Amino acid sequence: MSALLPYLVLFGFLAVTLGFFALLARRIRRRGTAGGAIGGALAAYEEAFRTTSHTSHHEIRAQAERKAPADSPDGWRRWRRKG
Repeated sequence: MSALLPYLVLFGFLAVTLGFFALLARRIRRRGTAGGAIGGALAAYEEAFRTTSHTSHHEIRAQAERKAPADSPDGWRRWRRKG
């Protein structure tokens, strides 16, 4: 049993650490506190070392910020399928 004790301690430590990070991630997602900071840091890194990736990042963000046209409130569709 004493030969397994270091492995059990290591496994327990890893389980507690992963559980802590899971709770922390859930709290950060719920509050939305780290989105801007992490996004800015990653954008600065990509701008310095991966210029094509940085350009793609800005294009993807621009596409995500565009709004899709909304349907009519009464449900009438302007375009109908033919056939």
